[in-house]
Amino acid sequence: MQQEVTTSPRFISVLTKNTVALILAGGRGSRLKQLTDWRAKPSVPFGGKFRIIDFPLSNCINSGIRRIGIVTQYKAHSLIQHIQRGWGFLRGEFNEFVELLPAQQRIQEEWYKGTADAVFQNIDILRSYDPEFVVILAGDHIYKMDYGKMLAFHVTSKADMTVGCFEVPVSDASAFGVMGVDAEDRVLEFVEKPANPPHIPGKPEKALVSMGIYVFNTRFLYEQLSRDADDPDSAHDFGHDLIPYLVKRYRVYAHHFEDSCVGMGGKLAYWRDVGTVDAYWEANMELTKVLPDLNLYDKTWPIWTHQEQLPPAKFVFDDEERRGIAIDSMVSGGCIISGARIERSLLFSDVRVNSYSEISDSVILPSVEIGRYVRLNKVVIDKRCVIPDGLEVGFNPVEDAKRFHVTEKGVTLITPDMLGQRIHQSR
Repeated sequence: MQQEVTTSPRFISVLTKNTVALILAGGRGSRLKQLTDWRAKPSVPFGGKFRIIDFPLSNCINSGIRRIGIVTQYKAHSLIQHIQRGWGFLRGEFNEFVELLPAQQRIQEEWYKGTADAVFQNIDILRSYDPEFVVILAGDHIYKMDYGKMLAFHVTSKADMTVGCFEVPVSDASAFGVMGVDAEDRVLEFVEKPANPPHIPGKPEKALVSMGIYVFNTRFLYEQLSRDADDPDSAHDFGHDLIPYLVKRYRVYAHHFEDSCVGMGGKLAYWRDVGTVDAYWEANMELTKVLPDLNLYDKTWPIWTHQEQLPPAKFVFDDEERRGIAIDSMVSGGCIISGARIERSLLFSDVRVNSYSEISDSVILPSVEIGRYVRLNKVVIDKRCVIPDGLEVGFNPVEDAKRFHVTEKGVTLITPDMLGQRIHQSR
């Protein structure tokens, strides 16, 4: 009976109102190769009209957390621009905000040295918010989650810190930080990328990996950040330093993502780290399926973003050899498919595909112009590329690799710089 009362919607709403979320969005994401040459990973477009950071931000708003700080550092201009344009609807009069927290050397004359240091260097701003709880989030994962349920678990467990965790096969767990837990989900050990990951009690084939989502009691967080900042041997990182230190001394609990994921309809919980070009391509391509694992059409848990004012997508010409058509694809606003054929592809906003071109299994980012007689297969094309007439990519990986980046799984990344189109001029 007590559990029902403490996890009621009213109880959760009290928790979320007394919470501040900090989204760590300062990383480059170097495994995405040239996609992050000019933008931070959280700013990378995803899903036809969104940016990666829109997912944790939307989770905050939908969960009832309306005080949010975004910690930025690496090439943050496009990220800052996106936040200013798309996330200015909260009302300061109601103590709601999305604030940008760039690296300012507030505490030390250094840039952020690690995830824990990024929070510590903004500790004075965090104190001014005066929250009871702090939720710390990675800004570069794709998922839908009710943070309110995680907060309720944190409080009812009497935890000092709670870590959001995701179940993976033991054979895959060596790529993650892995939590060893007891039967009540109290964390007993934390190991980064172990050769022999500990399994979940009662599930020898499964391991529990960290999602980079943390809930702290605020005073406890301040104490631990200050202690870690004074440790000359620390790398000042949550996963590498803080969590291993805390699990031996305090009440740290693991919260299972499946208990708070949203809108899965009985499917496996959806969480994607789109940290490589292959993973990014795969996650976008999943959305073109008839029933994708990630439901972007769920009106009860919408993903919010900046809405560009664009006309509807348009398909023109219906001749035998020149027909504007898209099959098993997602086509965003402002696109014109002019006598071209699109199959199993995702086109972001304001893409133009000209006559006699054929595109399959591809991800085309915003404002791309594709000429005539172009053939593209299994490519990712970065924003504002102009693809010349007659270019063929995705059929000869050896030749493609001479000009573009080709992944181990055969996805070809094309950026303006690779095409000799210098849209980021230094002078």
